[in-house]
Amino acid sequence: MGLFDTALSMLGNANSAEGGGQSALIQAALGLLNQGGQGETGGLQGLLSQFQQAGLGDVVASWVGTGQNLPISAEQIQQVLGNGQLAQLAESAGIPHDGIAGQLASMLPGLIDHLTPNGEVPEAGKFDASSVLQGLSSLFSK
Repeated sequence: MGLFDTALSMLGNANSAEGGGQSALIQAALGLLNQGGQGETGGLQGLLSQFQQAGLGDVVASWVGTGQNLPISAEQIQQVLGNGQLAQLAESAGIPHDGIAGQLASMLPGLIDHLTPNGEVPEAGKFDASSVLQGLSSLFSK
């Protein structure tokens, strides 16, 4: 994971303290998404299932698909993930819990889109590092 750490560090340094916090959150989210059947979400597939069960299947389908990503609100993120998972992500990223749902709402569609470049959900632990790094780069170039 040294390549990820290096890229995230460079992206964070290039984008001030806010970028560093966002890169830490992306790193924590990637850790969550790359889990197999572990934890509450069961990796990317489990997280997508959580959103589908909450009635947001069309939204996450747009992230996985090859078209435009539909937006999601902080309130919807809060509803799906709940305080427990949001607190775990905030702690893992070393950032304050306040506002994490909003940060995820702006970051998660693009991150999942880049993890599923051909409209297919990869198996847990099977992310293509170069496509993830390319995606991270575009997320920070706002």
